Amino acid sequence: MDQRLTTRRRRRMQRVTMAEVARAAEVSPSTVSLYLRKPGQVSPAVGARIARVVDALGYVPSLVAGGLAAAGSRAVSVIVPTIQNDFFANTISALQQSLEPAGLQLLLGNTDYDPAREERLVRTALSWAPAAVVLVGLEHGRGTMRLLLESSAPVFEIWECGGGPIDTAVGFHHREVGATALRHLAERGRRHFAFLGARMEEDRRARQRAEGFAAAAAAAGLAAPLILGAPERASTELGGRLLAEALSGRTRIDGIACSNDLMALGALFECQRRGIEVPGGLAVVGFGDLGFSASCVPPLTTIRPPGEAIGREVGRLIQERLAGAEPPARAGMIDLGFELVPRRSS
Repeated sequence: MDQRLTTRRRRRMQRVTMAEVARAAEVSPSTVSLYLRKPGQVSPAVGARIARVVDALGYVPSLVAGGLAAAGSRAVSVIVPTIQNDFFANTISALQQSLEPAGLQLLLGNTDYDPAREERLVRTALSWAPAAVVLVGLEHGRGTMRLLLESSAPVFEIWECGGGPIDTAVGFHHREVGATALRHLAERGRRHFAFLGARMEEDRRARQRAEGFAAAAAAAGLAAPLILGAPERASTELGGRLLAEALSGRTRIDGIACSNDLMALGALFECQRRGIEVPGGLAVVGFGDLGFSASCVPPLTTIRPPGEAIGREVGRLIQERLAGAEPPARAGMIDLGFELVPRRSS
């Protein structure tokens, strides 16, 4: 059995208590309680000692036990990297629709791709004894991993497959998304490629799509694509700017993939400004199949992720766990795949 799952199952019966923290910090439980509620009323030296023990033991105070969250056990914590795009919004909406009939409600947190903020959100979520914790992706900071491994709550990592999940992952392979985009362009006779991405230093999944795009070009014996990114959020303005940069720095590019459809729309706008025919002069592939993708000019070829299906599946799995189903004997991975949607831009 996966060692991480063994640890998590043991922790279900061995939750760290305030009394254990107090003994380790050599203070009274009331001092620990005061520090957790009003840290300014505890001396700096004692507060620092309690903080070290809390961190070392992975202690999470239970607000439910304190009577501050009577319905906490019916809440599902959902932590996403951004609430500003439709990708995660569709998943959250589908998850909510799946859980509401069972009397479960969502508590939503937004990390803005900040690992430290994710850890704070996870710690807060666990203090409310959630019915489950849902996070985006398989990569987390060490503190977040420790909290989740020691928690008794089911953990669902979504929107990504690959590697080893803490408990259960529901998603798809982003490298294969990038590879699919490259192969699609190559099948249409394109030979000179670029990938345009936003926040790829922070957004692991966008970076994986770029890596898959480059790897597929190498596997096909084609020239290495130009990979261009910027640290700012995805936007039409950024997509246009990166395409302009790509065209100015290379003799020829005839096929591009973008980290999402907003970026691809910006590339289409830049083509219109420059009088570049799409797809005659440049073929464009996006990611996301956002609301405008089928109706922009030309309609955008894109890759449709299973956002709503992820929400429904996680909702079903959470309800199964609450009904008494055991977690998988080995860390679970549910690959829901994705769909290439060919349109006129390629």
